[in-house]
Amino acid sequence: MNFQEIGGRMQLEYPVKWQYKIIGMDEQRLRDAIAGMIPDDDYSLTPSHVSAKGKYTSLNLELIVNSEAHRNALFHSLKAHPDIRMVL
Repeated sequence: MNFQEIGGRMQLEYPVKWQYKIIGMDEQRLRDAIAGMIPDDDYSLTPSHVSAKGKYTSLNLELIVNSEAHRNALFHSLKAHPDIRMVL
């Protein structure tokens, strides 16, 4: 990850490859939600984990973000989707 220390705080250097963990109840619905928000297929989506009882599944979404505003906007868009229960 590209970062530098500025004034005692770590700062990302954009553009940067970023990863979100997307959690929901149905893998295909998660995939469809992500494809609807990031239609240019310029991302990687890989399975991460299924809960012990199989109720929840998670996917790793990796893509290039161009700025902190872009990174935060995408986080909030993903988080607001009804098929997505949590974004980390």
